[in-house]
Amino acid sequence: MELALLLPVLFVVLLAVVQVGVLARDRLVVQEAARAGARAASVSLDGGEVRAAALRAAPGLDPARLRLQVVREGGQGDPVTVEVTYRAPVAGPLAGWLLPAEVLLGGSVTMRQEVG
Repeated sequence: MELALLLPVLFVVLLAVVQVGVLARDRLVVQEAARAGARAASVSLDGGEVRAAALRAAPGLDPARLRLQVVREGGQGDPVTVEVTYRAPVAGPLAGWLLPAEVLLGGSVTMRQEVG
């Protein structure tokens, strides 16, 4: 009898823990996308190439939810910063009432420009 009462609660908590794990993975992928974008921005002035590099480094993320910003200061030898933000959806209606509908994840990497 006690198991029948406790099982639904444990199931919802397990779903929430899995969702937090998925969000942690997405956070790491967003940071890697920022790193790849910064590397591309450090060797190229083409914004499309920077975005393509960031998207290649972010498999499994919805490109429509990914925002990329490149901030250049000066020319060759000066820093370039790539900021990537991602609006990660919370999957599952049961975990949705414990967590918000979406979570904003972000990553930022600065490298020295090799071009300019």
